[in-house]
Amino acid sequence: MSIAPAADPAIRVQGLRKAYGELGVLRGVGFEVARGSIFALLGSNGAGKTTAVRILSTLLRADSGTASVNGFDVATRPGRVRESISLTGQFAAVDGILTGRENLVLVARLRHLRNPGRVADELLARFSLDGAGGRKASTYSGGMRRRLDIAMSLIGNPSIVFLDEPTTGLDPQARIEVWRSVQEMARGGTTVLLTTQHLQEAEELADRIAILHRGRILVEGTLEDLRRLLPPARVEHVEKQPSLEDVFLALVGEDGVDEVGVDDGAGEVGGGERAAGSGTRGRR
Repeated sequence: MSIAPAADPAIRVQGLRKAYGELGVLRGVGFEVARGSIFALLGSNGAGKTTAVRILSTLLRADSGTASVNGFDVATRPGRVRESISLTGQFAAVDGILTGRENLVLVARLRHLRNPGRVADELLARFSLDGAGGRKASTYSGGMRRRLDIAMSLIGNPSIVFLDEPTTGLDPQARIEVWRSVQEMARGGTTVLLTTQHLQEAEELADRIAILHRGRILVEGTLEDLRRLLPPARVEHVEKQPSLEDVFLALVGEDGVDEVGVDDGAGEVGGGERAAGSGTRGRR
């Protein structure tokens, strides 16, 4: 069952604008994210996804518009916003010299938590890393490093987590491992805003999806909402539901995605070949 924005959303964005000189990166962006849901900002490279996340996480000031996170305005109460969130960037920020457990203990100590060792052990078990906790993080696979990175972001129990393209550079198996970790976060009540250019990722994970193109939100809704924007194709009386890729390309056009290549034919936004099938979501 999809989750619609509530009266008191975890994130509220209205009329957000940001430009660098003559280049408008965000041009009146607005959306809401319900508490405990997974919200995907889907778009090509340069669409403005990372800029939006940087503004919401208080790392960058907007030129105009308003944004609140956990009820706090990002411009006037940035300290309270930072207390509510955790940000995981495009690349895993783990210390390869330390073991997986030592990475977690370090962050727990920096957050002044009691019994950091227990916190580390619980997160290792939660993200299926307990068997590798004593190994140096430099020996981890890409998927394991990313899962450790996400586990570190949950220390201190932030109510909202920003994941900026969490599966960038990962192979399909590692990507699925990260998806499971994200779903585990949401099941625990954490609100997740993720940016992605992987169509299948948005289909699998998100309760609601916003397609961001050239600094504007073209459409926002559940996967079924977006599918209804296109009529189903009929071949020999067999109905085919439009995939998220069909919706995305119909809205932004082929020229809006030629910067990004197809990823293993599995549904990354891109020109050229297009993935077959529509994918299924992991959460209902």
